[in-house]
Amino acid sequence: MSTEQPPVAAAAIQELSHMSERTVFFLSDQTGVTAETLGHSLLTQFDGRHFRQVTLPFIDTVDKAHEAVRKINSAAESAALRPIVFSTLVQDDFRAIVRNSDGLHLDIFDVFLEPLENELKQKSTHTAGRAHGMSDIESYMKRIEATNFALANDDGAITRNYEMADVILVGVSRSGKTPTCLYLALQYGVYAANFPLTDEEFDSGTLPEILVSQKSKLFGLTIAPTRLQQIRKERRALGRYATAQQVRFELREADKIFRKYGIPHVDTTEFSIEEIASRILDSTGVERRVRP
Repeated sequence: MSTEQPPVAAAAIQELSHMSERTVFFLSDQTGVTAETLGHSLLTQFDGRHFRQVTLPFIDTVDKAHEAVRKINSAAESAALRPIVFSTLVQDDFRAIVRNSDGLHLDIFDVFLEPLENELKQKSTHTAGRAHGMSDIESYMKRIEATNFALANDDGAITRNYEMADVILVGVSRSGKTPTCLYLALQYGVYAANFPLTDEEFDSGTLPEILVSQKSKLFGLTIAPTRLQQIRKERRALGRYATAQQVRFELREADKIFRKYGIPHVDTTEFSIEEIASRILDSTGVERRVRP
């Protein structure tokens, strides 16, 4: 029996395929981080839609602007639906070129900058690279110093610098401590250390004295057993490290420690790194040393 689809059915399937995936472009004269961040936040509001995301950074010449238009138009020609374009281009001539592309053009500076100019009664400088560039050396250096601190104080390797920490994350292995510390450092310049809870703490039911002395800085991370087991299997499948029994034991003992010492904590299972970091800052009152 032939499995070939009739022409009408094949066309319908192709159309549904196109409708299920929409191409999204993020355009920037710098890294594209701002366009990606805002664009992703907006796209997550549309459940069930699939987006093919393309970032075109460092559009700082007329030729690059025209090349971006060529890529957008090519995507429009090969799909039933026009692409969506998030742009943070600052230069007016580049913006004018890109606006002629065959896409839904969402210029972030058009949306926000003009109302601000009207409110402040002042024209913006239209200077490229202000958001994520090197225009603020002091802020940049604070992020670098905080990142170095997070790396040096990762996984309890060094504990003598804890008096310098803004926050110390505690939890079982693979609960999200290291990436959260690095995010806090890179994004906000927060000095974040982390200490893994191991059999030594579980057997005694106590924390090391160095942590007790810094108790006000402690914040715990926990995670659902099934999710933790999945993560650990990807990391190290053999041995007891990733077994359901070991995972449940560690999480149970960690929870006892959190309750014993009154350590605030958050379940990271359903949260992104950004959400975890925000909840930590909100719960602890730790101030951001720098702003994004």
